[in-house]
Amino acid sequence: MKGLAATALFAGVSSHYKTCEASVGKCLKGTPDDTLSFLHTHTEETLTIPYPLPQNSAHSIMQDVNYFLRDFRTGDVHDIDPELLDILFQIKHRTGGKTFQVISGYRSPATNRMLRKRSHGVAKHSLHMSGKAIDIRLTGVKTLTVRNCALALKKGGVGYYRRSDFVHVDSGRFRYW
Repeated sequence: MKGLAATALFAGVSSHYKTCEASVGKCLKGTPDDTLSFLHTHTEETLTIPYPLPQNSAHSIMQDVNYFLRDFRTGDVHDIDPELLDILFQIKHRTGGKTFQVISGYRSPATNRMLRKRSHGVAKHSLHMSGKAIDIRLTGVKTLTVRNCALALKKGGVGYYRRSDFVHVDSGRFRYW
């Protein structure tokens, strides 16, 4: 499955290691496990998946991820980019975090239009609409640290929303705001 190069990444993970590059923030030590855990802040649903995804069940697990990260306002389900999971996996292990609190995953075009009317901070062509973006917090980790670690990866977009206390991460081109 495209973007699931985490197997190579996971092979190089030791039981304890430094996280973020010193140039972008305080480093923590993480102890890796083989899961990604999520709590959706709007639906209160939880999901824990093995990571990297086992080849024999990757499709089924991705269907669970797609449903979990659906547009909670409309119920619309969309394919989530597996590269987004790779980025989250790296952030989790580099920070020692446990559970991703999901504020927003996939957004339907209708939901995106509605949110744009309410806030100038919602992009017209948001990567949320293509399953390539997620807004998160990480249990036990300051959002500034999550932001710094995401920036250190230099993969995809990183948005830091200090007042709302969340970080936007996407699998598009590298950029930040």
